[in-house]
Amino acid sequence: MTTKSAAAAARATVYGYPRQGQGRELKKAIEGYWKGRVTAEALRATAAGVRAERRRQLADAGLHEVPTGDFSLYDHVLDTTVMVGAVPARHREALAADPLDGYFAMARGTQDAAPLEMTKWFDTNYHYLVPELGPGTAFSADSSKQVAELREALAAGLGARPVLVGPVTYLLLAKPAPGVPGDFEPLTLLDRLLPVYADVLADLRAAGADWVQLDEPALVQDRTPAELNAAARAYRDLGALTDRPKLLVASYFDRLGDALPVLAKAPVDGLALDFTGPAAANLDALAAVGGLPGKRLVAGVVDGRNIWVNDLEKSLSTLGTLLGLADRVDVSASCSLLHVPLDAAAERDVDPGIARWLSFARQKATELVTLARGLAYGTGAIAGELSANRAALSSRTSSPVTHDPAVRARAAAVTASDTHRSQPYARRAAAQRTHLGLPPLPTTTIGSFPQTAELRTARADLRAGRIDLDGYEERIRAEIREVVAYQEKTGLDVLVHGEPERNDMVQYFAERLHGYLATQHGWVQSYGTRYVRPPILAGDVSRPEPMTVRWTSYAQSLTGKPVKGMLTGPVTMLAWSFVRDDQPLADTARQVALALRDEVDDLEAAGTSVIQVDEPALRETLPLRTADHAAYLAWATEAFRLTTSGVRPDTQIHTHMCYAEFGDVVQAIDDLDADVISLEAARSRMQVARELAAHGYPREAGPGVWDIHSPRVPSAEEAADLLREGLDAIPAERLWVNPDCGLKTRGWPETRASLENLVAAARIVRARLTAS
Repeated sequence: MTTKSAAAAARATVYGYPRQGQGRELKKAIEGYWKGRVTAEALRATAAGVRAERRRQLADAGLHEVPTGDFSLYDHVLDTTVMVGAVPARHREALAADPLDGYFAMARGTQDAAPLEMTKWFDTNYHYLVPELGPGTAFSADSSKQVAELREALAAGLGARPVLVGPVTYLLLAKPAPGVPGDFEPLTLLDRLLPVYADVLADLRAAGADWVQLDEPALVQDRTPAELNAAARAYRDLGALTDRPKLLVASYFDRLGDALPVLAKAPVDGLALDFTGPAAANLDALAAVGGLPGKRLVAGVVDGRNIWVNDLEKSLSTLGTLLGLADRVDVSASCSLLHVPLDAAAERDVDPGIARWLSFARQKATELVTLARGLAYGTGAIAGELSANRAALSSRTSSPVTHDPAVRARAAAVTASDTHRSQPYARRAAAQRTHLGLPPLPTTTIGSFPQTAELRTARADLRAGRIDLDGYEERIRAEIREVVAYQEKTGLDVLVHGEPERNDMVQYFAERLHGYLATQHGWVQSYGTRYVRPPILAGDVSRPEPMTVRWTSYAQSLTGKPVKGMLTGPVTMLAWSFVRDDQPLADTARQVALALRDEVDDLEAAGTSVIQVDEPALRETLPLRTADHAAYLAWATEAFRLTTSGVRPDTQIHTHMCYAEFGDVVQAIDDLDADVISLEAARSRMQVARELAAHGYPREAGPGVWDIHSPRVPSAEEAADLLREGLDAIPAERLWVNPDCGLKTRGWPETRASLENLVAAARIVRARLTAS
């Protein structure tokens, strides 16, 4: 039974919503604009249409308050950089000449100006563009985007709440601009930034905003007393403004810890807190600080990062406990729904028995409205929904899909010897040098080559029955022949088959492993216009048959140079999937590792001498709290070694990581015991190479010399300069030359030019090494 005040308080809202549109209309319009096929006016019209459809879906679901400002043409942190006027000097002229082209130049770069650095948004697979700040940064307010999108929602008759990246998180995410000493702390600019936020808040208030949400997810990480004091000062000053909307400060992804009492005492009007996963600790912590008397609490009780149907009764219990801790309790997802697909109802090919377990963004909005109604009016008001929810949860628990006794027995039988190579690295390295016969500074790529329109058409033709399997596979063979011949002509030392048969580095394997479920329309934004379809890990994992051996062996038959076998590692298979929430991640990782170990063994048996097991998500999945790091890294590195440790000493194991902050996991990179690691390094100018050197990393490494997430073609000298910086940290006998990442998203013209310059750079530096 709930009270009258609870009924008045119980409203449903979300912090953000998918941006792409049901058919990825926004992606297509932006990419069309880049190619000159779509005008700026048409792009803006498409974006407005997507925003209108988002609002309609949320209103139809019954949400009482919709977010605005979370929509972006590329990235919401980049939008914040524009909002506060922190545009790098190299992009100011372009932005002044054409705001749209200047905006995309910051995101993607031009031939003359490098883009902003890109890295992962906390422990998600979303990438943000890193602000570049320095002692001379001058901020200025530009609230035009935020005001315009608020007015759109208000004109549609909706309750709307603008959502902004908070000032403390913005500065904590920033890095020193090029040329600024590395010890510069952007947070020292807080007093300079706060008046700009005050101006934006005043503009939003004038445009009709009753509430504004300021996202501060950086406060769920370990923070120093100085950083917590900065947060207290920021919200003391913003809270003291007279010309402002009500302020809702939001955190998510983990527990707030020491930051919770800071925010609870701040003169703001409400807090939005995550109460899922490890952030469930916020419940007891909130009670310990005396709750939020006189304030609004937005309770994130529905997991905004996974796709399983919510346990409504459990969430209602949490909400009921929270009622006594705030003046008003509203219901939300734990974070923005940007991190889940749009609509599970679009998945017509999913078994109905499994489909009832799934909840994408539209379904989560409905769950939130149901919870708000149940909180306000009691469980009797939602009896039908509760009954259906119990049945869905029960069917998942009892399903044979989720339990395979043979898989569980094999995982339980793993011993310590299964997770270590038979010989130490020094002996392996000598055997590999003799076996492979590579030159100094060997050149290679990360794995994928451009996924052309012809390849995508071939896959679509196969699905539609316009070509048969034989016809499709001949197209794949033709592509592999072209890729191998090109690499040989260019002079690369270790080749790849180019992965023309793969739709995605995780989905391809998920479609061939028991226990995984692939979607047709489950697109999620990774960065910019790059969308992926994370598969769903629904049950115990096993490999019914080889997945990559045939195409790798075919490529090897075309050349005398070594061809790498290419696999996605167990941690990345988890991180870029929607994982099970009914067993520990470590258990799932071990199952995936054993399935991949079978593939590694089969590749070696087929004659593959170099096998790359990519783990770009190792750092991404690192828990946000230091206290949780050791347990995670122990099972994560063990899973990688379990995948790779069954091979002979002369088989060279590579791994790859990209677009993350690696300094926190250098010891874990060492613990993987891979023979060679390739890493993203071009935008950060070899920062990771210096971090490896400082750690004393003893194995081979290839810090990237070509930023493949920009259309820029680096010159041979530019790549050679980066390579020389790499040599300052890593000795020549252990340094590889490669791009930052796979080439799937690049076109052939820029790929050819950049790879030829990369090989030329290696030759330039080799010659100078020989001469010296």
